[in-house]
Amino acid sequence: MGITSPRAELKRAELAGRLGCNLETIRYYEKIGLLPEPARTASGHRLYSNGDQVRLRFILRARSLGFSVEDVRSLLGINDGRPSCADVKALAEAHRGDIRKRIADLRQMDRRLGEIMAGCTGAETPDCALTDNLFEDR
Repeated sequence: MGITSPRAELKRAELAGRLGCNLETIRYYEKIGLLPEPARTASGHRLYSNGDQVRLRFILRARSLGFSVEDVRSLLGINDGRPSCADVKALAEAHRGDIRKRIADLRQMDRRLGEIMAGCTGAETPDCALTDNLFEDR
């Protein structure tokens, strides 16, 4: 059946291929309860519905934006029921604040590393400004 069918059933490898993820990723999300246990064939093969595909796509997109597993649980309404738009916005704003803090920290690390590297000659010698700086007692 085509994937647009509400009853579309895909095996795990087909689902992973369609969404460009790893088989282990799907197993992991099932194990931690982000994806429900799929239906099975008589021979035990897992069959994923169109709804499973939609849910997995949501999870993958949220994770690609850096949302934690717990944030994804909240966005899916697994913890406390479906969140309101206000709840989602608050979670996203907090997450964006965390991202901006990490960016600022990375910029600071980049500046500091650049300063240290400026003193490094790159010569074939055991004397190195970078490692000396890391050993330095401040």
